[in-house]
Amino acid sequence: MRALIQRVSQASVKVENIIVGEINKGLLIFIGIEDADNEEDIPWLSNKIINLRIFNDTNGIMNHSLKDCSGDILLISQFTLHASTKKGNRPSYIRASKPETAIPIYKNMIAQLEKDLGKEIATGIFGADMKVNLLNDGPVTIWIDTKNKE
Repeated sequence: MRALIQRVSQASVKVENIIVGEINKGLLIFIGIEDADNEEDIPWLSNKIINLRIFNDTNGIMNHSLKDCSGDILLISQFTLHASTKKGNRPSYIRASKPETAIPIYKNMIAQLEKDLGKEIATGIFGADMKVNLLNDGPVTIWIDTKNKE
């Protein structure tokens, strides 16, 4: 799985001009799922996200995690995170999982994040045409790939 994580002051997602998910302080996470991903990737990625120390402490140092600051999560599925731009100018999405494979993993990721965070998270709608609005805080943007656990 690939996750693009942005620390935000606020974020929301609309589908057909209706807000389906929104948060204030927390993390906006775009997640892409490929066929090589499995259930074992979920707890590792959730733990990494929940415990990333990317929120400022009282001294302005990024020393607090999402749990430390009682932040929220907005999780958005995004198959384009697996785009290949190696050949030509039109990206290939061949590595992105089809919905029948990706949806169960996406749902399990939601459940794991909620368990680890101790509260509900906001989400978009899998496969929908979504309009995402965010106020990036910092900016702080981090890329995590479960196939490259450095």
